[in-house]
Amino acid sequence: MDKEFEYYAILGVAPQATLEEIQSAFASLRVKIPKEKRDKAKNPAYARLANAYEVLSDPARRATYDSLLAETKSLDVVNLQVTASRDRIKVSDTEQVVYLLLDISPPAQDTKQLPLNLSLVLDKSTSMQGSRLSHVKTAVELIVNKLAPTDTLSIVSFSDRADVDVPAGKVENPTAVVGQLRGVQASGGTEIYQGLQAAVKELRKVDLAKHTNYLILLTDGHTYGDVEQCLELARRAARENIGISAFGLGTEWNDQFLDTLVSPSGGQSNFVEQPGDIVQHLQKRIQGLGTVYAKNLQLKATLHRQATIQYGFKLEPFAQPLALDDEFLKLGNLEGRSPLAALLELKIAPSPTETRLKLNIEVIAHIPGPQKREQAFKQAHPLMVLSDVAQEMPPENIVEAVRVMNMYRMNEKVWQEVEAGRLDVATTRMHHLSTRLLEAGETELAHQAQQEMDQISRAGTMSLAGRKKLKYGTRALIGKAKKKHD
Repeated sequence: MDKEFEYYAILGVAPQATLEEIQSAFASLRVKIPKEKRDKAKNPAYARLANAYEVLSDPARRATYDSLLAETKSLDVVNLQVTASRDRIKVSDTEQVVYLLLDISPPAQDTKQLPLNLSLVLDKSTSMQGSRLSHVKTAVELIVNKLAPTDTLSIVSFSDRADVDVPAGKVENPTAVVGQLRGVQASGGTEIYQGLQAAVKELRKVDLAKHTNYLILLTDGHTYGDVEQCLELARRAARENIGISAFGLGTEWNDQFLDTLVSPSGGQSNFVEQPGDIVQHLQKRIQGLGTVYAKNLQLKATLHRQATIQYGFKLEPFAQPLALDDEFLKLGNLEGRSPLAALLELKIAPSPTETRLKLNIEVIAHIPGPQKREQAFKQAHPLMVLSDVAQEMPPENIVEAVRVMNMYRMNEKVWQEVEAGRLDVATTRMHHLSTRLLEAGETELAHQAQQEMDQISRAGTMSLAGRKKLKYGTRALIGKAKKKHD
């Protein structure tokens, strides 16, 4: 807690102090301050002393403060750290914006890891033939050889129907698994629901409570006629602690659909530009899954009646926007020793008088073990509304994360303007984005933005490749900005 709000320490009394002891302590400290300096507006030291006394001498306010102290004690199962862009805002009759950075990490002591229950869902439609399917097979072969003896693997391939190429089971003979995979041939259309449905059935063959359960989809195209079925399946799977990540190969797939598909479980969607990059993407995702400490973390969206979450973005272990259409923001898994970090943009309602807002951060997680299912972790972060607030620079890590996040959002707004037919506005926004990328030293992305600016002017839209390069390129910068300042 900020030292300014450590009221017992300011008065020099214990938390168990009686009202008489609090009154005596205040009187002793107050007499040491000259009368002409007993002005809260002009003397911050006196203001801290007076505020401490006003709170602790009022039974109701003291009870509220004591509950705040209890909530902000360090947690023994996860570590939750909250950093605000500012802890003090001015009294105002207009809305104000505050950013919160949440860092969630496992405890220092060793923890028991669950075996992995993994299902790989591979698109084998006609468009996957050739190098794409060949590289997918190579990547999966490498993954098979990295699984532990206690892990469970299933492999499903799909086009307009699904085949279970490797039923759920321990990988006792990697060579046999690879042999089954090599027989997969490309043909047919793309119906992603068929593959997802078959994979979830395979995942359910083991005790989900005793495993880290995950489905990874690799596809290169649009699904036809089954979008709502896919999204409903993803929501059901998330409730069973089954995570989903999805990788799009090439440029023809629907990025908005994949973002929505992985959102209920806090999973990752990403762009694989070249077939040869599949191995790197898949290995990185599997590596994190092997050390999951807590599953299905969810942040309660209601922090305070005067504070509304306008936007949320996960920074670590991978960069991914957070959906805001539910009671909870789905943060995904807490993977091993890696922290889970998220940036929240809050809109603070007009506050015409001085007050203290208690932002209630509540995270619910499933931690393996009979005594730790659906654990809630709470921390209250005070935000003071004051008449006089000194000008302060926000923490550098928040400044950098917001700066690059705004470039990502600017690119997304360009696409919205293009879809709405406001091409002049889209072109102007893309020009601003190109300039900011150049200033950030991201010359390749800046050049892509310039190309897309010309494309919008000539053809009235963005190229499929350019759309994805900018979306996932600017998204990746957000995670890099967080790591740079850790």
